[in-house]
Amino acid sequence: MATWKKIAIGLGVAVLLSAIVGFTVYQSHKNVVTVQTGKAQRQNLASIVSASGEIKPKTYVNIGANAFGKITKLFVKEGDRVKQGQMLAQLENVQPAADMDATQASLEAARTDAIAAEAALNTALADLNRAKSDAERSDLDWTRAQGLYKDALVAKQEYDSQKAAHQTAVAGLAQAEARVAQAKAQKESADRRIAQASANLTHAADVLKKTTYQAPFDGTITNLPVREGETVVIGIQNSPGSTLMTLSDMSVVTAEVQVDETDIVNVKLGQPTDVTIDAIPNKIFKAVVTEIGDNAIVRSTGVSSSQQTGASQEAKDFKVVVTLQNPPQDLRPGLSTTAKITTATRNNALTIPIQALTVRRPEDLVPKNEKGSVEAAVPQKTVSNDKAEIQGVFVIRNRKAEFVPVETGIAGTTDIEVLKGLKEGDEIVTGSYKVLRTLRPGGGVKIDNSAPKKEEEESS
Repeated sequence: MATWKKIAIGLGVAVLLSAIVGFTVYQSHKNVVTVQTGKAQRQNLASIVSASGEIKPKTYVNIGANAFGKITKLFVKEGDRVKQGQMLAQLENVQPAADMDATQASLEAARTDAIAAEAALNTALADLNRAKSDAERSDLDWTRAQGLYKDALVAKQEYDSQKAAHQTAVAGLAQAEARVAQAKAQKESADRRIAQASANLTHAADVLKKTTYQAPFDGTITNLPVREGETVVIGIQNSPGSTLMTLSDMSVVTAEVQVDETDIVNVKLGQPTDVTIDAIPNKIFKAVVTEIGDNAIVRSTGVSSSQQTGASQEAKDFKVVVTLQNPPQDLRPGLSTTAKITTATRNNALTIPIQALTVRRPEDLVPKNEKGSVEAAVPQKTVSNDKAEIQGVFVIRNRKAEFVPVETGIAGTTDIEVLKGLKEGDEIVTGSYKVLRTLRPGGGVKIDNSAPKKEEEESS
């Protein structure tokens, strides 16, 4: 055979072998996708609920107007610290003071009338006793006169005289009893007038007292919207009255935050909380949950859902109050704050990145070259769109992605606890989002952890 033929045959064989190798490599990479991976690892995990709100004292009171009138004196200014019982403000009180003086005089007059009525009653009782004695003596004389007259020992004139005296004594007794009854009635009427005057005095004193305002407890004046000379009014029906000032007890400081309705079920009393205050950056204050609201608040209006006439599908929050353990002295009510409530903790928990978790329908888990069902191997399912979905992750095994159902526990900021399905060190697919959404079990993968996951997901 000629040399050139041998060379041609060799070249043909080489080209054929190259084509076969290239086709094989092409087929082997045809269904390979590039993924980012992470490891199932053990670490301490904490579930955090974050909510925003504002600083509020645990105890505070808005001191409102209890009477209509002009402010004649303000004894404090905003920021002053006051003691319980200290005078705060004085309203004009000329008429209330005059009414009280008049009522006091009426009470004194009623008491004087009561004394006179009691003296009259005592006199009537003395007259009654004398009338009773006269009646008893007259009764004896009349009885004796009847016996003597029967025995013809006295004259008819003396008999008639004794009879008349007896009738006069009986009439005097009845008159004395009537005077006693009248005196008792007058005494009772005088006592009632005293009670009436006392009630009027209590009313007048209350009206007068409402023109002065004293501190109900030790605290700080945190709001003073009025000035001397202004006229304040009390609230009527749906119209609120004037607010003179706000007194706050800053010894116990709280943060009142709004927790989303989806997180409120995990919040419990006594849970530890980290509080940050916008006005005091780079500092974290420790706190605990001390109050959890039972009524939802509509987020868009801030009104309680119980006050709405109809049902609403708007987003809702629940009020949660956390008490700061060591608040700084310069805190002021209304400062914006963020509370991070630790709802659960796990020590040495097996965790994976949250973005690795995905769901698949049972029919999506069957490889293209296989038939049958995988439902028997699935330990955990969720329901979405009325179809059963399986929660799991893709594990890298022999350069292929295998779907493994998992059971999860608490979720942290970036990681989630795995209770069943994985072991420490398993390499799992964490991205990109597009790949996780379309990846099928048994698919070939190429690991590339050099590219930032966030950029790749955004580009997809």
